[in-house]
Amino acid sequence: MKSIFVGNLPWSVGDEELKAKFEEFGAVISARIVTDKMSNRSRGFGFVDMEDADAEKAVSAMTGYKWGDREITVNEARPKTERAPRERRSGGYRNFMF
Repeated sequence: MKSIFVGNLPWSVGDEELKAKFEEFGAVISARIVTDKMSNRSRGFGFVDMEDADAEKAVSAMTGYKWGDREITVNEARPKTERAPRERRSGGYRNFMF
C-alpha cells in the first residue's frame, strides 16, 4: 500500500470527492482531507491510500491535473519526520523563582 499526498486542493473538496476522483485509477483504501483543528476547515491538502500499482498510475495521471481553478500537486507521501519539540513561551513576563 502507498499513501499519496494531494496538495493545492480547492477548499470545497471533501473526503468523498477526493476518493471518487482517485477511484478512476483503482481501489481506494482511504481518502482524507486534512482540516484545521480549530475551524474544521480544509487546509487544502489530503492523503489517498491505494495499492502500489494503482497509486503509481494515479500519481502519473494526476500530476498537473487542474481541479477547479487550481493545479494540484500529487506525489508519494513521505513519512512524518520527528521534529524537535518547540520551546513554549507564554505571556510577556517570565516566571522567575527567587
